[in-house]
Amino acid sequence: MLNVLTTISIVLYRTDTTDLEKAIKSILNTKQEIKLYLVDNSPSDELKIFKDFDSRIVYIHNPSNPGFGAAHNIAIQKAIEMDAEYHFIVNPDVYFEGDVIVSMVNYVKRDSTIGMMMPQILNLDGTVQNLPKLLPSPMSILRRKFKKPKKAYQKFINIYELRDAPQDTIYNVPILSGCFTLLNLEAIKKVGAYDDKFFMYFEDWDLSRRVHKHYKTIYFPMVSIYHGYESGANKNSKLFKIFINSAITYFNKWGWLFDSERNKINNEAISQFK
Repeated sequence: MLNVLTTISIVLYRTDTTDLEKAIKSILNTKQEIKLYLVDNSPSDELKIFKDFDSRIVYIHNPSNPGFGAAHNIAIQKAIEMDAEYHFIVNPDVYFEGDVIVSMVNYVKRDSTIGMMMPQILNLDGTVQNLPKLLPSPMSILRRKFKKPKKAYQKFINIYELRDAPQDTIYNVPILSGCFTLLNLEAIKKVGAYDDKFFMYFEDWDLSRRVHKHYKTIYFPMVSIYHGYESGANKNSKLFKIFINSAITYFNKWGWLFDSERNKINNEAISQFK
């Protein structure tokens, strides 16, 4: 184990306390030197009770609720000020067994060209969530939402989510999910943290893409975590509107039909498996 200061942040908003307790206990069960930031965007500070779990926890009440990425940026900035080397972005609805944090830090510490990394993400029933992705086009977002026609959709999604890649292969992919991500803070100093124009959704894709331009963004299935994936934008009209606004923000930033880098980067990712 390499003893380097590693920081972690979880952004809260009226978070289920049972889920949060499982996430915190998973994180604290590590031999890594850590500091865990709970950035609470809730209107009230009822969740501050969790700061008493452990001296490694710092609770920050942030009721202005600037959004997911902007709240994580508060902790990322504190991590940089503390000269931490690595920072984990963790959702409150994840948990894991074993010392996932040490395993990931030890791997990335050996390769300074890695800017960002995520483990294998599992559904609560143990099946794999297909979260590593190619860079999206507007059409790929629509096809993922509507899933029709079925035969064409299946061919598309197998490529877009790299579903045919060997399950136990470590590879470099341009889009990583923000539900559990290790950030090399040297990379963040170079490319910047989350773009706070995104309130929620697409901020992790935007950051992953910016990091990928200069560093490897690695899918690391040697360790895994459980994630209670809700797909809220498919069930809640308010969240769906936020999703649409974030998609517009993303494509305004990177290009709609014309994205000069998209095909090149995607082809490079696919070529790893040929």
